[in-house]
Amino acid sequence: IIIRDPTVLERLPTCKTAIFDKTGTLTYGKPTLSAIHLAKNTHLTEENILQFTASLERYSKHPLAPAILNAAKERHLQLLDAIHVSEKPGQGLTGTIDHHRIHVTSRNKFLLHSPEFVSELPPESSGLECIIIHDEQFAGSLVFHDAPRKEGKSFISHLTPSHQFTKIMLVSGDRESEVKYLASQLNLKEIRASQSPEQKLAIVREERKKAPTLFMGDGINDAPALTTATVGIAFGQFSNITSEAAGAVILENTLKKVDELIHLSLNTRKIALQSAIGGMLLSFIGMSFASVGFITPVTGAILQELIDALAIINALRLSWGGTIKTDIPHVPVD
Repeated sequence: IIIRDPTVLERLPTCKTAIFDKTGTLTYGKPTLSAIHLAKNTHLTEENILQFTASLERYSKHPLAPAILNAAKERHLQLLDAIHVSEKPGQGLTGTIDHHRIHVTSRNKFLLHSPEFVSELPPESSGLECIIIHDEQFAGSLVFHDAPRKEGKSFISHLTPSHQFTKIMLVSGDRESEVKYLASQLNLKEIRASQSPEQKLAIVREERKKAPTLFMGDGINDAPALTTATVGIAFGQFSNITSEAAGAVILENTLKKVDELIHLSLNTRKIALQSAIGGMLLSFIGMSFASVGFITPVTGAILQELIDALAIINALRLSWGGTIKTDIPHVPVD
């Protein structure tokens, strides 16, 4: 944990509203294959669909290509030779495998050119989707979800009872169906989907008027919101711009470190208040005795130095012990 702005340790315990970005923050930022839907009249199997798609996607730079290749690897599918592979902007990925023409595209682009297949497509669901066309016929679709972090639900659920957050929001640039899917997994009620960086900034400004606000994100488009929030935390696969805008940077890709930062700030604020109030109280007592002649100026100066030393020793308590306690409920490992 890198503390770029020391005031984070003072302000974080006062935050009552928590706003989280979605991708890479509450999720791993790596979509995984969650379902394969086959066309009603196709002779192909799920393995055929995935094998053909993966054989093409190994040549693609599309964000879903690694997820498709990983799914094929998990099922121990051998990639086939592909020829005439092409990926033109706006047209999807095409190629020929075993004399069969394979086309990988999106639902909207597919229906734009082949509206007659609309009745054969499965109902549109949450998540990302690839449509697979085999020899100019709809063969099936692949559905992907960006999986929530294993500790995400327990982390979110403990923020209100353990750290007095009264409002928790999920704000994302992704489409509404995908954001709602994640919110249902994490039991989040307050969501804002399809938000631009300007809209995220406006939301943070509005919430900050109501209460001290924490914002946590990982992308470049989160930088304005991170700067505007009472406390901004850069988390996950953040960029240099994001880390410059944030008051604190979490280097380890786990929400447990965020909880450690919250507890560290609570301990720091508590000890700072102890030292400030305790020091003033002892100084007031000393001045009271000095005013009636019980303490000489030299003795008073020595006592003041002792009070300062006590404050320093109290502050050093933060460095005692090797770990910072957290209170996230235990998440069993699958």
